[in-house]
Amino acid sequence: MTQLADIGVIGMAVMGSNLAQNFARNGYKVAIYNRTYARTQDVMEHYGATAGFIPTETLGDFVAALEKPRCAIVMVKAGTPTDSTIDQLCELMEPGDIIVDCGNSLFTDTIRRERTVTAKGLNFVGCGVSGGEEGALKGPAIMPGGTAESYRRLGPMLEKIAAKAPEDGEPCCTHIGTDGAGHFVKMIHNGIEYADMQVISEAYDILRKSLGLSAPEIADIFEEWNQGDLDSYLIEITVEVLRHLDQETGRPLVDLVLDQAKQKGTGTWTVQTALDLGVPTTGIAEATFARGLSSSLKQREMAQLVCKALSLENATHEPVNDKAAFIEDVRQALYASKIVAYTQGLNLIQVGAKEYHWDIDLGETARIWRAGCIIRARFLEDVTRAYRRNPELALLLADDYFFAKIREAMPHWRRLVTFATMRGIPIPVFSSSLSYLDGIRDPELPANLIQIQRDFFGAHTYQRRDKTGVFHTLWSTPDRREVVES
Repeated sequence: MTQLADIGVIGMAVMGSNLAQNFARNGYKVAIYNRTYARTQDVMEHYGATAGFIPTETLGDFVAALEKPRCAIVMVKAGTPTDSTIDQLCELMEPGDIIVDCGNSLFTDTIRRERTVTAKGLNFVGCGVSGGEEGALKGPAIMPGGTAESYRRLGPMLEKIAAKAPEDGEPCCTHIGTDGAGHFVKMIHNGIEYADMQVISEAYDILRKSLGLSAPEIADIFEEWNQGDLDSYLIEITVEVLRHLDQETGRPLVDLVLDQAKQKGTGTWTVQTALDLGVPTTGIAEATFARGLSSSLKQREMAQLVCKALSLENATHEPVNDKAAFIEDVRQALYASKIVAYTQGLNLIQVGAKEYHWDIDLGETARIWRAGCIIRARFLEDVTRAYRRNPELALLLADDYFFAKIREAMPHWRRLVTFATMRGIPIPVFSSSLSYLDGIRDPELPANLIQIQRDFFGAHTYQRRDKTGVFHTLWSTPDRREVVES
């Protein structure tokens, strides 16, 4: 009798085939399927002999090749192709079987799909996977949602193929929560990634424009930073990127690449969700908008033409007298802005969990980001410890450890933001993160004036400091009498 597969993977593009190899390398029998069979044959030709895959030509053959209860991972293009594949699987699979979407799906789509699939007696898991092509092959960070029943069947396999944290060897995988929780947390992960990449780029830009440093010289500074609190995958690859020379010209490649960054949408989803839930994720938003600004070519050309004289007239060009102190200012501002990005992202997870009735453990979330994923960093050890000390921590930067770090960084951060602003160097995440901190700690914000403005033109009411209740002033009457609304 032919051996049945422990798990199956649909979609043999790079991510899908790498994930299938990861399962096989960890001792699992894997069935593979691709809509175009030639792609399956290509994977078999390159990896089949060592991986021992079970190739299937039709989706029916694929389902028949799986051990019951069947577990099928979908790794196809997000949107309609994913919906179509799920619909076909629902017609072929039996009650108790599990469909797993490991693509970058919007969490609300996952909630919808889970309801549809569950109504047919099947289990559905929306599973965030981070780490790119290398992570899929060697060990990613994995964020599965779905039911506890699904995780009992699927979880041990995912934990085995996941990255292992270097500190303690724990797998970077945990059951995040029901329906869309896994894809929600993966979305926030990507939003934090946007902010992290932007602040690194802002640090590079300030060092380049203020000190006149070359890309390799900045790489040396980043390499030193990577030995301390800023030790992370993104800093590590930035060092490699800045040192890489173009083979044709011999110049640093970064100096030849257009300053126009693209995005695939997860940053936008994060910002849209934050707006819907009323959560200030200013660092993530500014990082997302910065990419949009970089690609606004006509607007940039016009601004450069019209505003060139303006920038020359108003910017200061005083030299940096203490190079070492300036570099330390940049490092501290980068680290503090990173704390704010995580504070905002984790706060969004807290609010989202409450809104969608998910029981998400933020300590566990930080724990599984320690390896395998794009934002993996030493920093996450401290985040994990903060939530283990206080699982109900409402504001990460209020934790004793991070408060001390913010306090240490504050003079450096303010000095750098002032310097960059006076020099005319754009620092959207550095500056907005500092403003967020100033806003969240300020005991008296100007929102009282906004309350009254809204009441004046729209009768939106307001609340008072000196008495309870909801009030409205009759602005259009001669006496402007105040009335109690409730």
